[in-house]
Amino acid sequence: MAVREDLAEFLKSRRARVDPRDTGLPPSGPRKVPGLRRAELAHLAGISAEYYQRLEQGRAANPSADVLDSLAAALRLNPVETEHLHALARPPRRSETTSAAPRPELLRMLDLIDKAPAALITDLFDVLAANPLAHYVFGDLIGDNMARSLFFAPAARAFYLDWDDVAAATVAQLRRVAGRYPDDPATTALIDELATGSPAFAALWRAGDVEHRTHGGKRVRHPHSGDLTFAYENLELPGDPRRRIVTFTPAPHTTLPVL
Repeated sequence: MAVREDLAEFLKSRRARVDPRDTGLPPSGPRKVPGLRRAELAHLAGISAEYYQRLEQGRAANPSADVLDSLAAALRLNPVETEHLHALARPPRRSETTSAAPRPELLRMLDLIDKAPAALITDLFDVLAANPLAHYVFGDLIGDNMARSLFFAPAARAFYLDWDDVAAATVAQLRRVAGRYPDDPATTALIDELATGSPAFAALWRAGDVEHRTHGGKRVRHPHSGDLTFAYENLELPGDPRRRIVTFTPAPHTTLPVL
């Protein structure tokens, strides 16, 4: 039942984003809430209004791939959101394990990366290992889990110069993980902990956004090195979908200590 509820909530949040004026639908008078009406979305997706209502009320199970693709097109979902929609519609699955110890070769690779911060993390932002530069740059904020540090550590808002963007991306990535592994206790526990302890996380979670970033930029204010800019890359590990190495390449003219 929880899977159907997650699907329903995601559909509601995406429906609220669509401006009816952009769909070619005829004007239909004042609206009490933003976005498409259920019947309008059903019409655009080519399904019955009654069936769509059951989907959004969590009373319809196992919608077909064609129905999901039609809804994704009508809602103008991007590829990550479309993947998330399909993941939510599937029944619960066993989660991939993340409990095995990191391979020694990965730990040695981190040690050999000596000019850029780098860390081995899970899709839940658990930090399994980090090189000395990562510890220097992020300090206590690298911690055991970077999502917890982001939302709970008092120093995080001053450290991340674009804290709002980092927070939104973190929540959106956790929502994607929750859609892929709805039966994973560790995922559920982390999200419950963050939503209970951080009003900012709870508000972002209610927004319903989903995202998967493999690269981007990050700006931080270091207590000793000043403002630093990095380009980060998430290097997903073949055969290990729940872990990745993330590297932070310093921008040109950025000076980091030799450790």
